[in-house]
Amino acid sequence: MIVWKRLDLPGHEAATVSLLRNRWNLSGVALFVFEGEPCRLDYEIECDSGWTTRDARIAGQVGNAPVSLVLARTPEGEWLANDVPQPAVHGCHDIDLGFSPSTNLLPIHRLKLRVGATAEVRAAWVRFPSFTLELLEQRYTRLTESTYLYESAGGKFKRELTVNADGFVVDYPGLWHEERGAE
Repeated sequence: MIVWKRLDLPGHEAATVSLLRNRWNLSGVALFVFEGEPCRLDYEIECDSGWTTRDARIAGQVGNAPVSLVLARTPEGEWLANDVPQPAVHGCHDIDLGFSPSTNLLPIHRLKLRVGATAEVRAAWVRFPSFTLELLEQRYTRLTESTYLYESAGGKFKRELTVNADGFVVDYPGLWHEERGAE
């Protein structure tokens, strides 16, 4: 389990990962303020044993607006959002929640990069606050045992991510940092 403090907005998030019935489960809750409105987003993501996303559920509120999004990935790589086909993200292996650092864990585990290796990722990105599903081209380069260079938007967005032994991001410069008690 991990707790993050959000750095760009007031807020926190807690997430946990577990293995259930030979499937990985990533779940969490994000509590933050966006444009002066309180937000609560609960999510649960199920992956197969190789860390490919199978489905995801997001529920909560952004201000007074309810949020309910159910995503499913078929074995053929097709994505559905609330039972509506999403051809723009066909073939994506990973989900990326635009409001959370938790989903960086998925490609980090799935790719198992050696230090110095780079991989391209096509993620199904849940854009915040619209909750639309879009293709997001990403690149992960493993710099050290605990750091990755993350790039998206054709290299326009870059962050050096520090991860813990479980693969959770503990430092996402300018956006999230692990919240820890007094040491």
